[in-house]
Amino acid sequence: MKQVDDLLVLEELLSGESDRELQAELTAKLSALEAELDRVELANLLSGEYDASDAIVSLHAGAGGIDSQDWAEMLLRMYLRWVEREGLEAELDEVVPGEEAGIKGATLTIKGTNAYGLLNAERGVHRLVRLSPYDQAHRRHTSFASLDAIPLLPEEVEALEIDPKDLRIDVYRSSSAGGQSVNTTDSAVRITHLPTGITAACQNERSQLQNRAVAMRILKARLAERARREREERIESIRGEQMGIEFGSQIRSYVLHPYRMVKDHRTNLEVGNVDAVLDGDIDRFIEAFLRWRATGGDRST
Repeated sequence: MKQVDDLLVLEELLSGESDRELQAELTAKLSALEAELDRVELANLLSGEYDASDAIVSLHAGAGGIDSQDWAEMLLRMYLRWVEREGLEAELDEVVPGEEAGIKGATLTIKGTNAYGLLNAERGVHRLVRLSPYDQAHRRHTSFASLDAIPLLPEEVEALEIDPKDLRIDVYRSSSAGGQSVNTTDSAVRITHLPTGITAACQNERSQLQNRAVAMRILKARLAERARREREERIESIRGEQMGIEFGSQIRSYVLHPYRMVKDHRTNLEVGNVDAVLDGDIDRFIEAFLRWRATGGDRST
């Protein structure tokens, strides 16, 4: 490996003399090599069948009323900032505004290499502890919001056939998280698959036809993911094993009061700079989870 050969040459030169420029060059090359090795290691950790795929991400506010809806919107911002940092692409397909603040839920399509493999590490319930800005007494509140991610597999989605009789299609007025109208016509579309109750919606495109196409793509992806998980459950049942995922489990806590810390409950990784994390600096949590899973900490795919 050329980088290693270069490092050995520099080390040999420095063994016989003290040269600040050579030392600085050696330090820089070592840092570059470490970064390259980290990238290779991460690529090896993302070797699952669907890890390289694009992802459909769903956020939902949980228990906690207005505070949880505000927390869901904070998480949406965090992931959008993370997408920017990673050089990925995000399409905001649907946002359901909260009654007074925040959002009840949102659906995004994240495109780019390993989008699903990375976001799969974030699946679960996220917990926020803070002094509530919506409580007149300014008391401490605990809020919950969940994230789910499924792979977007174009070939599998396109091949999936759905009987039109099994669909209910509703058209409604698009609205942003703040309640303002996005379009002046009833262009938002929600499609319900009646046999399963699975729904998908889109309000972000310019026309009803475009929103319908995106909503159908999301619906097919969700149905494909449901079928995939059912296959896995049947296989695990034959093996006599339990599924490794406990849906609804709390994976991470973000504490803003009485102290400031973010802790991942799976890996026990703790970070004190909460503001940086909420601004999208979550790579260390994702990488720690992937390494933890590789050592047998989690069997989910």
